[in-house]
This record gives sequence, C-alpha cells and structure tokens, in this order.
Amino acid sequence: MKKSIGARTIVHPTPVFVVGTYDEEGKPNVMTAAWGGICCSDPPCVSVSLREATYTYHNILGRKAFTVSIPSEEYVKEADYFGIVSGRNVDKFSSSGLTPVKSELVNAPYVNEFPFVLECELLQSVGIGLHTQFIGEIRDIKVESDMIMDDASLIEKIKPIIYSPDSLSYYGVGEYLGKAFSIGKEIKK
Repeated sequence: MKKSIGARTIVHPTPVFVVGTYDEEGKPNVMTAAWGGICCSDPPCVSVSLREATYTYHNILGRKAFTVSIPSEEYVKEADYFGIVSGRNVDKFSSSGLTPVKSELVNAPYVNEFPFVLECELLQSVGIGLHTQFIGEIRDIKVESDMIMDDASLIEKIKPIIYSPDSLSYYGVGEYLGKAFSIGKEIKK
C-alpha cells in the first residue's frame, strides 16, 4: 500500500547539473543545480530552474548562455561545494582547484575535469513561482573521448552523480538493466 507524503519537490533520479556562466566582469562561475533536465528534442534543449537570488540567475540573463557540466562520482565534494557557496563571494574554481574552460560556441565556461558538457544558448526563460526555468538550446555536447563508443556516451564510464532530494544525499548510477525501446518488446504480443 502506498502512503501519501504530500506535494514536494521530489523525483527520482534527480540529476546533478553544474551550471557554468560568466559574470559581468567575465569571471567564470559555476553552481550546482538539481532542478533540470532535457525539455525538447527538436531543437535539442535542456532546462535548469534557478531562484532569482542566485548569482548564476543574473549571469545567464546577462550573457544569454550557460553550460551544464556533469560531474563524475570522484568529484562529488566539489559538486556539493559549488552548490553551497556563492560566486558573488568566492572564486569557486580557485578554491576547488578545478579548471574553467571557455566554450568556443557559447559565452559561458565549463569544468574541464567533468567528463560530459552541454553548451547552451539561452532560448527562453519562464517564471514559475519561486524559480525561473531557463531553457537552453544545446549547441554542442563534449564528452571525454575514452567515454564514447560508436558516438554514444557510456554512462558506466562517466559515472554521473544523482541526487535524492528527500534524503539530501548523493548516489552513483546503478547497474545496466536492459536496452531501451527493446526490453519492453518481451511483453508486447
């Protein structure tokens, strides 16, 4: 039997996105955000939802671009750190020891050490209560070459972090279960 826990901001899995932007002076900044995901296939788009109080919110509006870097499990401390301090007060790259890379396609930096990166131009922003959803058109995806096979990224090599909003915990990705759009055919008559 299921038990109601009320309307809350919980979905499983929740991605760990590290959103990269430049501020007005051109200083690279990153923040960790969990409210996001793919939101359109044509054009390819991703969304991130941020509060107006965040530094990144204003940077995205000012530069009309952002990146989404996907950290691997080995960078869970850095990813968490990026979500608990503000780029207004701290140079997150210097303090974490990670490296900003200027995108060649959009006006935003990404994290060199993170294996998977989406480079996005701001397509639209939508106010939704406390958050604004920023929709970015994906201009390119960069993946470490040893984590690609036949032009597909290998999740088991990327080892992305997922977030559990109800327990405020990070997890790794589980085991392979089956091929999408195929395993279900075993039920189809």
